[in-house]
Amino acid sequence: MTQNALPVWCENLAVFDTETTGIDTAHSRIVTATIAIVTADGSVSERHDWFINPGVEIPERATAVHGVTTAQAVAGGMDAETGIRQIVERLREVFSRGLPLVAYNAPYDLDMVRNEALRYGIAPIDRPSPVLDPLVIDKAVDKYRKGKRTLEAASAEYGVQLGNAHDAGEDAIAGGRVMQALAVRHAAKLPDDLDTLHAMQVKWAAEQAASFQEYMRRARDPEFVADGQWPERF
Repeated sequence: MTQNALPVWCENLAVFDTETTGIDTAHSRIVTATIAIVTADGSVSERHDWFINPGVEIPERATAVHGVTTAQAVAGGMDAETGIRQIVERLREVFSRGLPLVAYNAPYDLDMVRNEALRYGIAPIDRPSPVLDPLVIDKAVDKYRKGKRTLEAASAEYGVQLGNAHDAGEDAIAGGRVMQALAVRHAAKLPDDLDTLHAMQVKWAAEQAASFQEYMRRARDPEFVADGQWPERF
C-alpha cells in the first residue's frame, strides 16, 4: 500500500448520524437520522433519512442546534417507534453486508439508538462491529495537533466540505469523507484489518478518557470522571 492510496477497508463505508432532543443519551430522543453509503471516491451510493416525531417537547436549545421545532416534528415527523425500528433494521443490514459503520463520536449515536430501541421493546444491536470513529482515530494518530477536534474542525483539517453542520445527513457523509482522508494521510499508522482497528479504538478511547480525566482532576474538578467505554457506554 502506498502512502497516498485509500485502504481497501475504507473504500465503502456506511455512515451514521443523529440529531436529538438533548445530550443525555439515556433520556433524549432521536429527531432526525441518516444512514448512507460513501464509496471510494467520496460519492453517496445509498442514503436513508428519518424525520421523527419524538413524542416529547424538543427544547429550544436543541432546536437552536439542528433547527427542528416541536411543531415541525408533530406536523411532519413519523411515528417514533416505527422510525427507531427502521433505523435499527438498517444498521443490522449494513453490518450484515460487512460494511464498517462510521460515526463521529460513536458512543453518542450508538447509545442513542440502543436506548431508543429498548424504550420501544426493540432488540438492540449487540456489540456493533466494526465501527470507525474518526474522532478517536484522529486523536490517536495525530495526538499533538492543536485545536478543536469537532467534526467541523476535522473537516477543515482534512479538506472535507461540510455543508449544513448539525444536519444528520451532512454530518454523517462528512464523517465518512473525513475517515477516508484520515486513512489516506495516516495509512502507515493504521492496520489493514477492520477487526484489529476496531479493537485498537477500544484501547485508544480508554486511554484518551483516562488522560482527559487526569487533566480535569488536576485542573478543575478532583472528582471528575471520564467514561472511556467505546463504541457504546452502558
